[in-house]
Amino acid sequence: QVQLVESGGGLVQAGGSLRLSCAASGRTFIRYAMGWFRQAPGKEREFVAAVRWNGGRTSYADSVKGRFTISRENAGNTMFLQMNNLTPEDTAVYYCAADTRDIWSVTAAMGRYDYWGQGTQVTVSS
Repeated sequence: QVQLVESGGGLVQAGGSLRLSCAASGRTFIRYAMGWFRQAPGKEREFVAAVRWNGGRTSYADSVKGRFTISRENAGNTMFLQMNNLTPEDTAVYYCAADTRDIWSVTAAMGRYDYWGQGTQVTVSS
């Protein structure tokens, strides 16, 4: 079992920054890939970013490339999402997820992730 807890969400003005954290517990953190997804009101959940188990490879949605940075600190069992130059279109609930079945994974496919956090709200005002 893996437990994931997101934090760091909040209200920010357009152009501002936030840093989300995802704290993991349970199975050995270093043994799984991680990702961030988001879901805006009335929309489907969508991929944001993913990182390989060792941080050696990352992947981003086109909509956040150049603005968001995913990283992980395996010693502290934590993953991060640094979000800069936020826009109202980034408003959503942000979820972290773990893919424990393939540590080499860097995937946008939601079905590949077998553990999910409860989410943290990010609201960007114009």
